Amino acid sequence: MTGMDVRFFTAANLSNQLVEAQEYKKLMKLEKQLMRADLLIIDEMSYLTFNRHQSELLFKVVSDRAEKQSVIVSTNLKFSEWTTIFENSNMVSALIDRLTFRSHVLNMNWRSFRSDHVHNE
Repeated sequence: MTGMDVRFFTAANLSNQLVEAQEYKKLMKLEKQLMRADLLIIDEMSYLTFNRHQSELLFKVVSDRAEKQSVIVSTNLKFSEWTTIFENSNMVSALIDRLTFRSHVLNMNWRSFRSDHVHNE
């Protein structure tokens, strides 16, 4: 029995890999690899800002997977604050729409495990 194909990226790392793949004419290959994954995890979608080009590449990955394969996104921002990390507010609306349609949004807004661990040592 085989396991699931799970791909994990920080949002910054994924956007950088997408830009680099496009520069080296390997974007379609990377997109196909991402589409084959049963689950794509995009972590830390909040700590860095993305320029318009990076935003569009990230949007395309999420949009291509919409209603086909699973995506998990972690962020410490409310959806209404995503316009602070992406330049195009219309794209932000479409991105949130694709991520939240037929999905489960979990609000895990509690104290950080890391901060609890540091304070208890």
